[in-house]
Amino acid sequence: MRLENKVAIVTGGSQGIGAGIAKRFGQEGAKIVVADVNEEAGENVIAELKQQEVEAIFVHTDVSNEESVQNLVKEATSAFGKVDILVNNAAINFRKSVTDTSFEEWQTLLGINLNGPFLCSKYSIPEMQKVGGGSIINIASWHAEKTITRLAAYASAKGAMTALTRQMALDYGKDQIRVNAVGPSTVDTPLLQKTFESLDDPEQAFKDTLKFQPMGRIGTVEDIANTCLFLASDEATYVSGQTIMVDGGAINKIARPIEFD
Repeated sequence: MRLENKVAIVTGGSQGIGAGIAKRFGQEGAKIVVADVNEEAGENVIAELKQQEVEAIFVHTDVSNEESVQNLVKEATSAFGKVDILVNNAAINFRKSVTDTSFEEWQTLLGINLNGPFLCSKYSIPEMQKVGGGSIINIASWHAEKTITRLAAYASAKGAMTALTRQMALDYGKDQIRVNAVGPSTVDTPLLQKTFESLDDPEQAFKDTLKFQPMGRIGTVEDIANTCLFLASDEATYVSGQTIMVDGGAINKIARPIEFD
């Protein structure tokens, strides 16, 4: 059990990558706090975890709201006594250029994708300091370094997240708090399927996506969860301030903007 008796908060944990991380951590002995706005889906994840005899709770959380995040950490410590691991996964996305993006849209996306990790870290770090250390894992994206057209807000938020990762690693290393980011590329999730289905030719879009995958496949939730497990475990006690791309090498192949429209 690589995470035995550890307490892990996973934001955006009701589906996709977040749910996969919560389940993988639970398999390795962690007590899980799923934080999300989707209560029904979140409770389904909790039910599945409990079937596997994993101690877990769901906390309805808007990561862009300070009071909601404070309540999340309070509920986590009330249930399990501490916080050892934080996975900042909650995020939204839309495809628009700067001129097409309203200020309200910009604020909403950054509120969840960037303010969320800031707030969750701000209120989880003191709890980690109390127990002598911890691990923060920010789910960033290859869009932080290379991106496609019309992802102005999303790419900006993910780029800022990797910078925040480096900064927190410097500031809290003395407290034995490790901060790292994981940069997925294309991952097979319900959100990805929904994105393909919104296009004129979903099958062709999928084929075009595969052209940029050196390993001939897109990523899985398990690929991301296993990397997060390593970063959360004691096997990574000297890894901090890093962004690990989990993309099958795709970031090295993408040299021009991709259009699916």
